[in-house]
Amino acid sequence: MAEQAAPGRRERKKAATRAALAGAALRLCSARGLDAVTVEQIADAADVAPRTFFNYFTSKEEAVVAANESAADTLLTAFTARPDDEPVTESLRHALRAVVTDPGYLDRVQALRGHPTIGAHQLAVFAAQERALAEAVVTRTGSDPARDLYPTLAAAAAVTGLRVAVQHWLGDHGVDPRSPTLPQLVDEVMAVFDAGLRALAGVPA
Repeated sequence: MAEQAAPGRRERKKAATRAALAGAALRLCSARGLDAVTVEQIADAADVAPRTFFNYFTSKEEAVVAANESAADTLLTAFTARPDDEPVTESLRHALRAVVTDPGYLDRVQALRGHPTIGAHQLAVFAAQERALAEAVVTRTGSDPARDLYPTLAAAAAVTGLRVAVQHWLGDHGVDPRSPTLPQLVDEVMAVFDAGLRALAGVPA
């Protein structure tokens, strides 16, 4: 397979501008609240014209959510870096741990909380994350997603498990007296899913 060409200067500049806008949106909304921030303020913080903002995002909500897209990249990169002969659920567990221990991840998650208008944009990110991860599982297992539920279910389990672990750690359902760390909760979530996922894949427990 031919190596993919490195992005050119124009592509790198566009990626840098997009990242700057997303970062500015997250910082401003975290400090002031989503409703108190305008597109013009975000553009000014990123040192671009307001019209440039709309070349990259349709709304400030979309820009804020984009600041957390690095979690999807971390998840996919960490999964594909695991040994090919490692059980998929174990690779997913390591990948989720890579996400929750990534510097700044929890700050980004907490900044996104409490803003209902961000929900739809966040769901779109989750859906894209699941699709990319399912494709990676297909590559690893050589399975046919048109016939086999396993790749899609494994990816959905990982993404849902991450959300559940974070919500539990943040105390959305009450304070856990065990005071578990977030990586420990990731381990627990994937342990719960493991038996069912292995059964579906035909792997002995």
